[in-house]
Amino acid sequence: MEHGIAAINEQVKRESEFIRALTGEISKVIVGQKYLIERLLIGLLADGHVLLEGVPGLAKTLSVKTLSSAIQTSFHRLQFTPDLLPADVIGTLIYNPKDGEFRIRKGPIFANLILADEINRAPAKVQSALLEAMQERQVTIGDQTFKLPEPFLVLATQNPIEQEGTYPLPEAQVDRFMLKLSIGYPSKTEEREIMDRMAETGKQLVTAPVVTPEQILKARKTVDSIYMDEKIKNYIVDIVFATRDPKAYKLDIAGLIQYGASPRATIYLALCAKAFAFLQGRGYVTPQDVKTIGMDVLRHRVIVSYEAEAEEMTSESIIKRIFDEVPVP
Repeated sequence: MEHGIAAINEQVKRESEFIRALTGEISKVIVGQKYLIERLLIGLLADGHVLLEGVPGLAKTLSVKTLSSAIQTSFHRLQFTPDLLPADVIGTLIYNPKDGEFRIRKGPIFANLILADEINRAPAKVQSALLEAMQERQVTIGDQTFKLPEPFLVLATQNPIEQEGTYPLPEAQVDRFMLKLSIGYPSKTEEREIMDRMAETGKQLVTAPVVTPEQILKARKTVDSIYMDEKIKNYIVDIVFATRDPKAYKLDIAGLIQYGASPRATIYLALCAKAFAFLQGRGYVTPQDVKTIGMDVLRHRVIVSYEAEAEEMTSESIIKRIFDEVPVP
């Protein structure tokens, strides 16, 4: 087994070399935000969509655009607004009066990277138009179904729900996001560097494409081969089950959780832990990898009860208690 892990380690070191070039290119534009960039790369490597939440001005949109420009892929930005229609996203049938037939016009969803900007500014019917694309990686227009290109990744941004003019995302759609990131303000040092770099009128920072889709797809196969011990697999299952049946794990939080995490949480915790290990240049997963990525996988999958809201308990504080109290292998 040790020989096998050593071989995987060597493979990971070889296949992850492009990560350094990619992060170097992104850092030409983005100051700090290591957490954000790292999670975007995890989504890319684990083939999962990412939801970014934070107040305006924290470089959410800029980070996604910079990532897309550093990869040789097709990229479309969708600005979600209250008057947006599902056809504006996936496409529609256009009637041609010359031959009396309907022709398909594909929408902007047909790209490798999709930036769904301010996704919670559009009504539910538009948000739901993304459901098939995000889960099945296909789009149905009329009576025809089209496969979406690989890699296909939806990177969505949203302002906090309590802000004016926003629509809460349907639970079914939120669950389709592998990660939900909570973006915070930069440090004082980073803020000063942002000012020095960006406070010039007309200045545009340009990134060059340094990674191909083939490199990403190849890296995904390496991520799949990363070793995960049986104890860590059981640990992941225990964490997820603790959100559904806290009493079985001697956790006094049963009344605080309305709904626990879905089976997608188990799958995504395993995939993201492997992708995080890949970014660290390791061919095996540690319990700390699961803990590091766990909050981003679970924060939007644990629905708190009214009792928890009355006690000002959030899903994050509940998940932290679970990670603190469930035994680590």
